[in-house]
Amino acid sequence: MREIRLSYKHQQWFWGYLFIFPAMLGFFLFMLYPMLSGVLISFTKWSGFGAQEWAGTTNYIKMFNDKHFIKAVWNTIYYTLGILTIGVPLALILAVFLNQKFLKGRNFFRAIYYLPVISMMVAVSMLWKWLLSTNHGLVNYFIGLIGLPPVNWLLDPRWAMPGLILMSIWKGTGFNMVIFLAGLQGIPRVYYEVADIDGANWWHKFRHVTLPLLSPATFFIIITTMIHSFQIFQQAYIMTEGGPQESTTTIVYYVYKNAFEWFHMGYACAQAVLLLIILILATYIQKELQKKWVFYE
Repeated sequence: MREIRLSYKHQQWFWGYLFIFPAMLGFFLFMLYPMLSGVLISFTKWSGFGAQEWAGTTNYIKMFNDKHFIKAVWNTIYYTLGILTIGVPLALILAVFLNQKFLKGRNFFRAIYYLPVISMMVAVSMLWKWLLSTNHGLVNYFIGLIGLPPVNWLLDPRWAMPGLILMSIWKGTGFNMVIFLAGLQGIPRVYYEVADIDGANWWHKFRHVTLPLLSPATFFIIITTMIHSFQIFQQAYIMTEGGPQESTTTIVYYVYKNAFEWFHMGYACAQAVLLLIILILATYIQKELQKKWVFYE
């Protein structure tokens, strides 16, 4: 019987595909197939049980006339902007501070700030639901110490979303801080030495050396934070249940309500598809804009 021998290149291909086969199988079965199925279901009228009824673009037209969905979109954008404009700069400040060699116990503080990241979201949400309690929460207690009246964090439509943003910043800032720390430690010291020779102060070095060379890490953090923020669900579900007055109803929470409480599965899939399109467009825009401000050494 003739022996079949593979070339070295074909052997590499064989073993490469063999090793990635389990991961690719999981991707196709548990990600790609459900995603494509969701797109098809979005064009149907289906409760999740029984036969599917073709509905064409009815679900997509309905979305743009649904005031509750439009409010959920604006709530999600509000939340995302809050995380990006407050959480990301805070993570940068912490990273710069914890990168200073003169600071004693740097590793301890880094671990402390990172601990919320690895904590379960359910436990953190329950903890912050108590911290933001109107009458018994520690947040209002400290507010009272400076003479301000208590805030109805989770009961007032004006303050419910800021409350979720506050909790989410506490939960996720440590992750972005670590990414910034890695970026800071990757900046060659020679740039700062040259800046010292030119007589630059700390602000000039931060503005003209640190920020430009940190821009790749900043770009990564902005993209990942934006994608994660658009998918907010657990905080709204546990802490406020989308209230009060739908002030914390987000896109994913509204998808959940339509799919698993009201059994409008086709309509929920259409909303999920639109969320995917929004994220793709937002990521593409950021990718194009990064050519103007991201500096790759």
